Amino acid sequence: MALVNWALRKSLWVYHVNTGACNNCDIELLDLLTPRFDIERFGMMLVGSPRHADVLAVTGVCTRQAQPRLQEVYRQTPKPCIVMAVGSCAGAQGIFTEAYHMGVGVDNAIRAVDASAIIAYVPGCPPKPEAMIACAVKAMELIKTL
Repeated sequence: MALVNWALRKSLWVYHVNTGACNNCDIELLDLLTPRFDIERFGMMLVGSPRHADVLAVTGVCTRQAQPRLQEVYRQTPKPCIVMAVGSCAGAQGIFTEAYHMGVGVDNAIRAVDASAIIAYVPGCPPKPEAMIACAVKAMELIKTL
């Protein structure tokens, strides 16, 4: 297990899940891949399948339609998996709290599947890329305790 944790600390692979965002968080998340912020210097990269992901970057409010899909994506990820709730909508549903199409929050949707899930919150609307980098670095440090 120590070898697995060491490997995870050195290269986290991220799978992006949009559960109903307005795309501002998505733009900022993809801005991390540009040479200006270069998230790959920390060993992080976007992957195309949740089966290869160590981190789920969830953007947007969790609508009733997206909730079962988010739970299925989380079930497909290898454990331990860190869920990054990116933006104020993913963290607390933002201005959409009382909307008719809202399901539960991202954290409650994930905890319905796995009560011991590790969820990291990135505040802001939209969050700055620096905040996402800080959250990713803290997630790498958190893996040391697993």
